[in-house]
Amino acid sequence: MSGEENQIVLSKQDLREVTAFAAACAEVVLEVFEADQPGDSRPREAVGAAWEFARGGERGKSLRDTAWAALRAAKGADTEAACEAARAAMSAAGAAYLHPLAKATQVKHILGAGAHAARAAELVAGHDPGTGAEQVERALRRATPVVVEVLERFPAAPEGGGRVGELIRMLDEGLRSLPPAGRLSASG
Repeated sequence: MSGEENQIVLSKQDLREVTAFAAACAEVVLEVFEADQPGDSRPREAVGAAWEFARGGERGKSLRDTAWAALRAAKGADTEAACEAARAAMSAAGAAYLHPLAKATQVKHILGAGAHAARAAELVAGHDPGTGAEQVERALRRATPVVVEVLERFPAAPEGGGRVGELIRMLDEGLRSLPPAGRLSASG
């Protein structure tokens, strides 16, 4: 396969839609992190930066810096649920950096925030996979047609990744199977 065949066309608006989806998924579990680390605003700042980009801001160093800061916050969390919530925030800010490469690993940029948020919710509910499935369903309803169309340009999500990987694959399969009439016209 030549390098050109391995490229996917992504517009800035595509990246904004994907980032808005990721931010909407991540913000629902920010309280999980903040209950664990009430003085640490790094995950909230990452989600805020993701929303700023999604709404027309620049994709610059500050966006990338907030993603890395949220990852550092995840490493300092006292609970696994708080760690996953911070990783959701990191993934939201990182969604803006989806690469135009036809590789299954890129699907994590699109769906990582939703999967980490679902895992955080599961952990809060005592490792309840039903809670994770409910979060996945909510994420499916948040996806716009553009998010689904961008996802469909990439190969299916890769194997592996533990429970978060399973949740990514649930999201991937769910979004790819949505009928066009079932896709929202705006994030909800």
